[in-house]
Amino acid sequence: MTRLLLGVAFALAALAAGACNDNKQPPVTEGRSAADSADQVLFGANFLLTTNGVQRGDLTADTAYVLEETTRFDLRHAHVNFTSETGTPEGTMDAKKGMYSTRTQILEGWGDVLIKLVDGRTLRSPHVIYNQISHIISSDTTYTITRGTDTYTGIGFTSTQAPGAKLTTQSGFTSFKCLRSCTGKSSVLIPER
Repeated sequence: MTRLLLGVAFALAALAAGACNDNKQPPVTEGRSAADSADQVLFGANFLLTTNGVQRGDLTADTAYVLEETTRFDLRHAHVNFTSETGTPEGTMDAKKGMYSTRTQILEGWGDVLIKLVDGRTLRSPHVIYNQISHIISSDTTYTITRGTDTYTGIGFTSTQAPGAKLTTQSGFTSFKCLRSCTGKSSVLIPER
């Protein structure tokens, strides 16, 4: 009986040794990741964006790496619902990657950033910055804005909420300034005589 058990043990050991010797290389990681230096990792994270106690947005992310003593969040697949001071929806923002700082109250989005405003405008850019304190959306890279058949492109922009703007179904981001290489195509209705 002991010989049988020893035979089985040797066979299992030989099988295990053969499985380890199949010349497979261990997986190699590509550099450092946010998880390497994160204080915490949150899955299905949700944050309220508030300024002076007033909610200005609702931020969700698939994954959030908490950094710098919970003052900076490195986000994956970020989504924001923007609201006015009265809680009226103003639009949404989606980005593959984001960074939010509670110190500066600035949210940045990278990677096919898509902003949809309630008035029907859609903005696409590789990088967008939202300043929660001044309520400014900006970028220093290429962008495309569409609304119906109208299309506007350029490099760099700032968009702010007009002072004293009354929000109904219009977006609060009413003041828009293109920084350079500004082009556009829009349709105009001409009345018949």
